[in-house]
Amino acid sequence: MLVIIRGAGDIATGIGHRLYMSGFDVIFLEKENPSMVRRKVSFSEAVYEDEITIENLTAKLSDSKYKSLSLIKKGIVPVMIDPDGKYIEQFKPKIIVDGILAKKNIGTYKDMADIVIGVGPGFSAGEDVETVVETKRGHMLGKVIYKGTPEPNTGIPGNIGGFTEERVLRAKSDGNIKVLKDIGTLVEKGDVVATICECQVETKISGVIRGMIRDNYYVYEGMKIGDVDPRGEEKYCYQISDKARAVAGGVLEAIMYNLYRKNNNEIK
Repeated sequence: MLVIIRGAGDIATGIGHRLYMSGFDVIFLEKENPSMVRRKVSFSEAVYEDEITIENLTAKLSDSKYKSLSLIKKGIVPVMIDPDGKYIEQFKPKIIVDGILAKKNIGTYKDMADIVIGVGPGFSAGEDVETVVETKRGHMLGKVIYKGTPEPNTGIPGNIGGFTEERVLRAKSDGNIKVLKDIGTLVEKGDVVATICECQVETKISGVIRGMIRDNYYVYEGMKIGDVDPRGEEKYCYQISDKARAVAGGVLEAIMYNLYRKNNNEIK
């Protein structure tokens, strides 16, 4: 059974990995220049590098329906550049998951497939999509919402090791970024990890750089360009996060509910 996932960042990647391991065929649709920071655990990296392997599952860039179907037969997950979802009509998937995390619905609706699931704020279960999965860290993370909306976006990063906003690296000006310390590097509070024009980006806490946007990417002032994990575990930089796994579990539950519980006589 085919699932199309819109977006291929770290949360969408966690979803796709879980669904693939659960027996689904998966295709990712991504934009031309994704700005993810957790690059080592984002299948969107295939847009730049042609392919990437994450926890023993390989994703590869594809530019046609034929190539994508061929990759699926080989056990490889296709990533296609298609921000508008034009390939959806060609593939006619049974299931669509919007994992863009745009904090608003930018074009995914329940008439696009038998089962349509929204991830995070911006969706309303029972209205524009069938179900929504909560993405806010805390007690409700990964919960499937069958009616209504998830928690609104607060703009405050989730708590890791007692830190929230302090762990996030943000651009201090507009311009092309020069990365000085990349993912997996241990840092101390106050280390300069990147420059943008003449502006230095310094860490506010000690730990390991878990996320960093691609070198030379054009960023704007205030944009998230990376994050520091205060736990200091380098291996976490290359593993799907606890948050992504929780959200992925919610998506899998939502799919199984819609397949076998909600409309048992309609969808087989």
